[in-house]
Amino acid sequence: MKEDRTVEKRAPFPPFNEASAKQKVRMAEDGWNRKNPQKIALAYTKESRWRNRDSFIDGRAEIESFLSKKFETEHEYRLCKELWAYTENKIAVRFAYEWHNNEGQWFRSYGNENWEFDENGLMKSRFASINDVKILKSERKLIWDEEVRPENYPNLNNMNL
Repeated sequence: MKEDRTVEKRAPFPPFNEASAKQKVRMAEDGWNRKNPQKIALAYTKESRWRNRDSFIDGRAEIESFLSKKFETEHEYRLCKELWAYTENKIAVRFAYEWHNNEGQWFRSYGNENWEFDENGLMKSRFASINDVKILKSERKLIWDEEVRPENYPNLNNMNL
């Protein structure tokens, strides 16, 4: 039997174990830190449903549009995610990211996400609750030069976030 090459897949696939759940979280973090809405959207099913703060987003086109606007207004965006819990096809994460607006005001945004994946490893639902806290530029903790967080960079727990 030939494999259907038209089916999109994104390893690791459910059912998750601790290692594969952590890998999925890190892949998501790295993708968002690269700030490419088109590539990020490919990690989601074509019909993916999101709740992000007070926005309800349906499908890849809306995901791309949402992320394009986000990255145009949240400058010097740096994100750190951490696995909170997992089941066979669901992952819960907590995260913090830092950014500044057009006026130069810095923020640290804290949140939690609940993810559900299909059998091909694509995220079919994402529910995010996020709070923003104003910070001074000198209070930033998510500072690195590379596109993504270096492997040896402290995690949220180590930074007391």
